[in-house]
Amino acid sequence: MKHRILVTGGSGFLGSKLCENLVQEGHDVVCLDNLFTSQKDNITPLLGAGNFEFIRHDVTQPIWLEVDQIYNLACPAAPGHYQFNPVKTMKTSVLGAINMLGLAKRCRARILQASTSEVYGDPDVHPQPESYRGSVNTLGPRACYDEGKRAAETLFMDYHRMHGVDVRIIRIFNTYGPQMHPFDGRVVSNFIMQALHKDELTMFGDGSQTRSFCYRDDLLDGMMKLMNQDQVVGPVNIGNPTEFTIMELAELVLKLSEVNCKISHKPLPADDPLQRRPDITLAKSTLNWEPKVHLRDGLLKTIEWFKSIDQTKYRAPTPNY
Repeated sequence: MKHRILVTGGSGFLGSKLCENLVQEGHDVVCLDNLFTSQKDNITPLLGAGNFEFIRHDVTQPIWLEVDQIYNLACPAAPGHYQFNPVKTMKTSVLGAINMLGLAKRCRARILQASTSEVYGDPDVHPQPESYRGSVNTLGPRACYDEGKRAAETLFMDYHRMHGVDVRIIRIFNTYGPQMHPFDGRVVSNFIMQALHKDELTMFGDGSQTRSFCYRDDLLDGMMKLMNQDQVVGPVNIGNPTEFTIMELAELVLKLSEVNCKISHKPLPADDPLQRRPDITLAKSTLNWEPKVHLRDGLLKTIEWFKSIDQTKYRAPTPNY
């Protein structure tokens, strides 16, 4: 069945590839983005498609459309970007959720919230199941993003219980792949950019902290499966449960980039989690989903994409990326 689908944040890293997937499936896709941290170039190949349109708009402002499904992805996701204007980040999560839920209520559309593993904070339960309530600092420099996403989850469940809105909630763990912003300041893009420029790799801390990296296409497969099933509302963890230290990631990037750069160390940022790994039992049982792309294979594709782009066409969205 073909749907009218709205993707907020549709010109971003994940949103642009999601739009491409949906257009290829024949859906009528509306991409909504304010282009703060995203690139219009990400969706340029889609602009000629008859079933795709782009609207430059900020989700903190209401919009009236007629749609069947909404993927609410809009929000800066890199620490340097979301900390640049923390009040606006909070508004994007909270007002964006309210506006999109209101649209879903009026249209009787199904709506999916792109939440985050950041709701778990610096976890003392490992790996993290959906039932874990987190260990968070509500007052720290990362709180604008973490708490904004937690508030959005609350709003989604309240609209579901109070108004019967058909909601889905996905908790996204660390994701990487082609179309990452070269200046997003996150660890995978940082390491690749520094390696390709033969600069020192910047390591925060001693590199023993762990992350679980999920390739973009695997993540979007899980997201679309969650949207298009009727068994579970969520939240559902979608991520790769294979855990790597940041030092292992740095060494692998250097090896695959075929460069020999030094690694410099800086202090860990405030509230940076020491470990992060999803428990994907629920995703396996309800969505029949698990990641397929190994980190090495995904990094090779990502590095090749970084080599292929003209980096002069990309601007750093904020000075502190």
